[in-house]
Amino acid sequence: MFDNLTEKLDAVFKRLKGHGKLSEKNIADALREVRLALLEADVHYKVAKKFIADIKERALGQEVMASLTPGQQVIKIVNEELTRLMGETQSQLRLSGTHPVSVMLVGLQGSGKTTTAGKLAVFLRKNGRRPYLVPADVYRPAAIDQLRKLAEQLDLPVFESSTDMDPVDICLQARVAAHKMRCDTLLLDTAGRLHIDQELMGELERIKEAVKPSDILLVADAMTGQDAVNIAQAFDQALDIGGVVLTKMDGDARGGAALSIRAITGKPIKFIGVGEKLNALEVFHPDRMASRILGMGDVLTMIEKAQAVVDEKKAAELEKKLRKNQFTLEDFRDQLVQIRKMGSLSELLGMIPGMGKMKQMKNLEVDEKELVRIEAIINSMTPQERRNHAIINGSRRKRIARGSGTKVQDVNRLLKNYVQVLKMMKKINKGGMRGLGRGMMPF
Repeated sequence: MFDNLTEKLDAVFKRLKGHGKLSEKNIADALREVRLALLEADVHYKVAKKFIADIKERALGQEVMASLTPGQQVIKIVNEELTRLMGETQSQLRLSGTHPVSVMLVGLQGSGKTTTAGKLAVFLRKNGRRPYLVPADVYRPAAIDQLRKLAEQLDLPVFESSTDMDPVDICLQARVAAHKMRCDTLLLDTAGRLHIDQELMGELERIKEAVKPSDILLVADAMTGQDAVNIAQAFDQALDIGGVVLTKMDGDARGGAALSIRAITGKPIKFIGVGEKLNALEVFHPDRMASRILGMGDVLTMIEKAQAVVDEKKAAELEKKLRKNQFTLEDFRDQLVQIRKMGSLSELLGMIPGMGKMKQMKNLEVDEKELVRIEAIINSMTPQERRNHAIINGSRRKRIARGSGTKVQDVNRLLKNYVQVLKMMKKINKGGMRGLGRGMMPF
């Protein structure tokens, strides 16, 4: 989402770092470019104006002017101010009160409320809660069906509501049902509209009054940019929301909503939707997002994603195999499956510090389907072939290609890459990182 902004800021900072000493003019010119980059990213003009003023005040002080590395100091200040702009610290979901507590999901039609209800249920279950899904949108029959299907898919309880019921009654009856089922968290999927109207707000206010939710989350589409900020303001004035879930953060929008919402409404972004899968919901960390925007990566989130999918026992077994050079195609496939569970490759590469700044990475088109093809090819092999690639001759390659719906060239390419990985592993085992360095040399 922030690719264009990251690229422009990187160009500004590169020029700043080229100066041994910074003058007021250098700083003023750089901040003018930063301001333009923010406005182009659809950041609210008032937010951009104050942001630049705050940086300028610090940049023209002793903190930068007397520094031995003034360019680096400016980047440090921008990082800190970006973090402050987005809320400084992670804001937790409020779940206090007598069980079952309720979390209201509100927002306009098409913002992704129903899908977010499913994602939030997955998140809560991972964190030891027992969620209960409540379809309270009686105006769009598809919403009730969609939430039921999600509940079935996730093996979660869902309240049996219908379009002829009153939304307030649905929420109250669902609370009784959830209590009987020993569920501790109700997720109320409320109705949306194509635009904000008094009737919609009136209904949401009635639900809030009757249920007294522990938290109210506005689900807003990040792709709508400034509109998302205006929508957040309107919902906050009517309901006093507890926070925001920004969906479609993996899209190609400019990202201004993420940088403006906190500053304009005073309400934090609590979660971001980063994909279509039901585990593609991330807790929003302002400091980590600031690092991503400045091209510094986000190693902590990457580690958390890895910890969530890695089986420690399997990891220990794999380490033993690697040490003994026994890394089979079966192990290769298992590692690909683990990587796919962590999210898209583009997203993961963006979390590696400095990776986004590399020229070869900027135009890299990551083909997610390639991983699916590789998995299909390995699955088409016999157990014996997976454990001993050397026996895969020409006729076996043809059979594997037919079975996986791929070409013989695809099978050849996979085996060639696998052999390269084996060679690299051997170098690491022989000479540690030095051995790896020698192995990667083209001569």
